[in-house]
Amino acid sequence: MEIIHKIGRRKTAVARVYVSQGKGNITINNKDLKVYFPTATLQYKVNQPFSLTGNEDNYDVKVNVYGGGITGQAEAIRLAISRALCEVDAEHRTTLKPEGLLTRDPRMVERKKFGQKKARKKFQFSKR
Repeated sequence: MEIIHKIGRRKTAVARVYVSQGKGNITINNKDLKVYFPTATLQYKVNQPFSLTGNEDNYDVKVNVYGGGITGQAEAIRLAISRALCEVDAEHRTTLKPEGLLTRDPRMVERKKFGQKKARKKFQFSKR
């Protein structure tokens, strides 16, 4: 199996994932998964596509991720890994699609409008 390259995005985070045959090592920005994402919740999000398809120790993953916060980065990595697993085996699509792991989350930060304090919040109104 050759190296499969996929991209995942969430908010402003962009993750480039390189999946190859291996022993289950996940490297993010040249750091181990447990070092880059110290909380168990974020580690679970990254490993979710592998646990659902039963491939925890079959593939090595190298990730370059930038932008956004740690939660957005973890979800961007999850999307990219899910896309890569679908390219490896089309059968994985039937397990990942109902869980919502192949859907690009379109929610972004709304832009600030002029004449206002934030996107929706206004400056304090003074009657007199």
